[in-house]
Amino acid sequence: MISAPLTDGVIDVHSHWLPAELFDLPPGAPYGPMWDRDGELCLGDIPLSIPTRAMSDIPAILADMRAAGVGVRVLSAPPFAFPVQGTAGAASYVAAFNDALSAVVSEAGGRLVGLGLVSLDDPERARAQLERLARTDGMAGVAIPPLLGGRSLDQDPLRRILTDAEDLGLAVLVHPMQLPRPEWTDHYLSNLIGNPVESATAVASLILGGVKERLPRLRICFVHGGGCAPGLLGRWTHGWHTRADVRRHSTRPPDEVFGELFFDTVTHDPELLRLLTAHAAKAGVVCGSDYPFDMAQRDPVRFATTHGPDAGALISNARAFLGL
Repeated sequence: MISAPLTDGVIDVHSHWLPAELFDLPPGAPYGPMWDRDGELCLGDIPLSIPTRAMSDIPAILADMRAAGVGVRVLSAPPFAFPVQGTAGAASYVAAFNDALSAVVSEAGGRLVGLGLVSLDDPERARAQLERLARTDGMAGVAIPPLLGGRSLDQDPLRRILTDAEDLGLAVLVHPMQLPRPEWTDHYLSNLIGNPVESATAVASLILGGVKERLPRLRICFVHGGGCAPGLLGRWTHGWHTRADVRRHSTRPPDEVFGELFFDTVTHDPELLRLLTAHAAKAGVVCGSDYPFDMAQRDPVRFATTHGPDAGALISNARAFLGL
């Protein structure tokens, strides 16, 4: 819940933070651990091309916000910190992250908001964690991956988390995991292609699986502009009207349901942002940055307001997503 007023200015709903004491990542994490090498953050053997301080140091994050013209930043864990393996000890990691995040948010004077983690493999435990997030001031919701164990948002356990989040009035941010595939091992394609495909898969599963129809109060946001989804929406809608197997779980066409979702502005392409804005509802586009990663939108407010909604609309939309 968010009881204290937020500071003025555009709200960046998509940024990442992880305290240094949790750089080891949850047990069974497919990547990692994270570590500092002469001020640069590394993930296992991979340099992340970002300063370590940008991921973990709150004063540095607040300074970067001021430089970027961001009024409020919504912090969530980097996706490789999602507890995707269900390994023993993951619940302790979740609790440690949520406690640490709520502490920094409470001390930020309305400049920071938190999106917590949950145990993805244990529905009952996840429900209890969500209930605690709903009672914690400054925590607006939860961040989850778009895929888990070969399943997406239309199947458990992710569907159960969405159901509980709607019931508790929590916002949900869906962030891709950059899952490896053999054809994407070179040229950073696991990110450049993989992330947009993961996000589009989740959007399609949510819509065609009838999940949003059954959870009308669910506030859910897809980062990176929904990945490939804006460019595929017409194809999905054509398939829905043409094929019974496409529409068997839903009663409304994709282009109608699409307007009930939130998407951030991290598209790196003005024309794609304009397409997203045309497809989404007027209230469905929110400012994002993907701070502090190398694929972040470097000037998020300027990019969003130049090629998408104006600042007032971005603030209003973000407040709606956060449940304010």
